[in-house]
Amino acid sequence: MNLTSKTVTLDKSAQEVCDFLSDVKNFEQLMPENTAKFELIGDQAFVFALKGMPEIALELKEINAPSQVVLGAKSDKLPFTLTANIEELEASKSATTLEFEGDFNAMMAMMIKGPINSFLGALTDNLQNI
Repeated sequence: MNLTSKTVTLDKSAQEVCDFLSDVKNFEQLMPENTAKFELIGDQAFVFALKGMPEIALELKEINAPSQVVLGAKSDKLPFTLTANIEELEASKSATTLEFEGDFNAMMAMMIKGPINSFLGALTDNLQNI
């Protein structure tokens, strides 16, 4: 299952956005309002839960500065990645799109598609405020 967020334009360079997203503690600022839990678990991982949803642990998997930051599930139960693709538009302006890619059966994909789309929307909306 592949889902892509809207693209947001930021008044920050691609490197600044990459640096921000590479520091997992900054994701607390991006979480939606219905976040029930956010907790750092080490320098490169965090666990979060949205109200009514199970906890999910994400860890930093890869940084291809300044154009990409990849986070992935810490557990094999729900294998997925969350990738931020960052494009430099000008010296102090960039565009960012989030991509969610997961390997789920059809029933699971149908159940989580809506909540994941909402989650991606909240992350990109909040990313505009950094």
